[in-house]
Amino acid sequence: MNCYPLLFRPIFKDKVWGGRALMALGKQLPPGNIGESWELVDLDSTSVSGGGGGAEHSLIENGELAGRPIREAIRLWGRDLLGKTRLTPEGAFPLLVKFLDAREHLSIQVHPSPTYAAAHKDAHLKTECWYILATSSVNGQQPVIFKGLKPGVTRDQLGQAVKDQNVPALMQAFPAVVGECHNLPSGTIHALGAGVVVAEVQTPSDTTFRVYDWAKEYGRTGRELHVSQTLACTDFGPPPPLARLESGVAQGRLVTTEFFRVDEWRLKPGEARPLASRPAGAQVLTVLAGRGTLSGPGFSPVSVETGRTLLVPAALLQHSVLTASGELSLLLTDVS
Repeated sequence: MNCYPLLFRPIFKDKVWGGRALMALGKQLPPGNIGESWELVDLDSTSVSGGGGGAEHSLIENGELAGRPIREAIRLWGRDLLGKTRLTPEGAFPLLVKFLDAREHLSIQVHPSPTYAAAHKDAHLKTECWYILATSSVNGQQPVIFKGLKPGVTRDQLGQAVKDQNVPALMQAFPAVVGECHNLPSGTIHALGAGVVVAEVQTPSDTTFRVYDWAKEYGRTGRELHVSQTLACTDFGPPPPLARLESGVAQGRLVTTEFFRVDEWRLKPGEARPLASRPAGAQVLTVLAGRGTLSGPGFSPVSVETGRTLLVPAALLQHSVLTASGELSLLLTDVS
């Protein structure tokens, strides 16, 4: 069987902080407060408070492998799919792509630092980035991204703020602006603010250490906090600056990490743009707005639209062309 670009069925997660805003991305949501739509995932296990505690493997939606998990495509196509992309030690695809809708603030949290992960086999790095898709004020408050601690905050001060239930006062809060992208390396303390919808690209880890859960603000029972782990993992330096593609620019790099690189592309109606000039690793296309078609020799054209994510095998990149049906914007992620 020849390889071809893969579409996936979204996996929806009901969250206490979620809402219904993902319908604007074309999602057919089940009942509930849907906080996350997992677009591409290949995890053998998840945390109870994160992914629900079980395994999550994206199911393919199109072509001969429809209904089969992504791991089956990896098994069948090997390097034709992956190219230079390296699987995780568990043999999983090394990227997780989501859309998030924060009707309320998410918990203030941090993911394992490299030093902590090296010393704890059950802790895995989680480097992620958020591309802001939509914002709205909530109870008169303008939406923000919480990212990093204020300059000069010490570990002792953070520990005292946890005891005093005053962690938000130590956080840097950046206005949430549509089109901006925030890089959050493992070890960066952060929280997605209420009224923000984002596309998230991350390494495939569900290890999260929570240090503040907004229980008193929302009148709900707070979840378990991970104070010692947070104090051990938090980077007390400045967080990475935000990135934005300027108006009128057709494409550009937003995020570079050792695990993945994220570019934003903007295409005009009818414009055709090749994906890559040389073979590399697998690429993931996440459509932010608009509609287009990916075509190339050896596979049937694949249509993509707002809210869809497409995995393009490395073997197809050199001759694949994306054509916009109208105005089209997307994230293109190269996977290490």
